Amino acid sequence: MNPLIKRLLTLVIALIPFFSINAQKSGSQRLLIGSYTNGTVSDGIYYYQFNANGSAELISKTAAADPSFLAIAANKPNIYAVNELGNGKGAVSAYQFDKVSGSFQLLNTVLSGGDHPCHISTDSKNRFAFVSNYSGGNFSVMRIEADGSLSNAVQTIQHTGSSANKIRQEKPHVHSAFISPDEKYLLVQDLGTDLISVYGLNLNNTRPVSEKPISVFQCNPGDGPRHISFHPTKPIVYAVQELTGSVTVLNFTKGALKKLQQVNMFEKGDEKKSGAADIHVSPDGKFLYASNRVDYNNLAVFKIGPNGWL
Repeated sequence: MNPLIKRLLTLVIALIPFFSINAQKSGSQRLLIGSYTNGTVSDGIYYYQFNANGSAELISKTAAADPSFLAIAANKPNIYAVNELGNGKGAVSAYQFDKVSGSFQLLNTVLSGGDHPCHISTDSKNRFAFVSNYSGGNFSVMRIEADGSLSNAVQTIQHTGSSANKIRQEKPHVHSAFISPDEKYLLVQDLGTDLISVYGLNLNNTRPVSEKPISVFQCNPGDGPRHISFHPTKPIVYAVQELTGSVTVLNFTKGALKKLQQVNMFEKGDEKKSGAADIHVSPDGKFLYASNRVDYNNLAVFKIGPNGWL
């Protein structure tokens, strides 16, 4: 495997989520990989065939500015990438994408409404995109047009506050916004304020998100909530805490979160600098996977019990 592929695969595993597309070839997966391009050898978005033996073959790539997080439209040939830029240049780009040939066509790019957009999600019917602006401390909502392109922001909701870590939590840092499985709520993780805010969501409205949260969950001071994952069959949400390297297990009922459990992602006595990042529940709901960067550079795997606890 050439050094560039190794660097890209290390980047995607250690730093940012990657997205799998079913492959034509048995025993392999197609991967879309975002990256940071500023000051690096990376060009932007890469499309690879990842084989069962661990090898990877580049199919195609397209130039983009710091496309650090990607979202794939449900049942449509579209990809959405944040452009994680500062100084008023934070943006989101929409692409037409052919998963067979690997061709990318840029549809449009719009401002994200804040600096350093770091996460984007879309609803199941591709009506809206929800973009989290880390340095802006806010999130924006863009309408998805019929051709897959994005409108300018129809809503931008600003957070306020700070928390215990004076270096990382000096102001709001919205890190992700996830739609609940029933698509009635939008759960927004703010690393800077240690809050998970639950907003009402009505995708039939032109401004789909309630202006204020209907409930707010306060994490432990200094936790730094980053991403969440929903259990496929239980009213359980798992939140990965970037700054403390832990996972919080939460009951989620009627738009309200209640803490059930919090567990470390590392062995006792092995406390290093945490950089917890992504989190996913297996499709069968039996296992939880959480990634840790910085000093650990590993994956924590938990077995999920019958009650949803770890």
